[in-house]
Amino acid sequence: MNKLFTKIAGKIAALAGKPITFILALACVAVWAVTGPMFGFSEVWQLVINTGTTIITFLMVFLVQNTQNRDASAMQAKMDELLRAVARAREEFIGIEHLTDVEIEKIRARLEKEGGRGSGKAPSHEAVGRLLSRR
Repeated sequence: MNKLFTKIAGKIAALAGKPITFILALACVAVWAVTGPMFGFSEVWQLVINTGTTIITFLMVFLVQNTQNRDASAMQAKMDELLRAVARAREEFIGIEHLTDVEIEKIRARLEKEGGRGSGKAPSHEAVGRLLSRR
C-alpha cells in the first residue's frame, strides 16, 4: 500500500508542478468565469468552483506533504552518510533532525560561535576565501 501511494503521489506531484497543469487549471477557471452570465451567476454556478477547488486543495495538501516528507528524509539520510564518511566530521550530528527546535538552535548557535560567526552577521570576504581555499 505504501509503495502504491508513494508511486501515485510522486506522479501526481510531478504532474501538478508542470506548466501545462497550471494552464489547464487557468483554462478551467476562465471557462467557469465565462459561463457565469449563462447561469445567471447562480449559487450553483459558484458552488461548482468552490467545491472543486476545495477538494483539489484538500487532496493536494496530503500529496505535497508526503513528497516533502520523503524528500526531507532522503536528504537527512544523505547528510548522515556524509557525516559518517568524512573523517573530520563529527558523527554526533547524525540524527539531530529528531531534536526539538530549541535544541537545534542551540547547536546551530554553538557551531556559528565555533566558526567565528557568533554575531549572526554574514561571513566576511576573507572568511569565505578561507573556506573556499580549504577545498
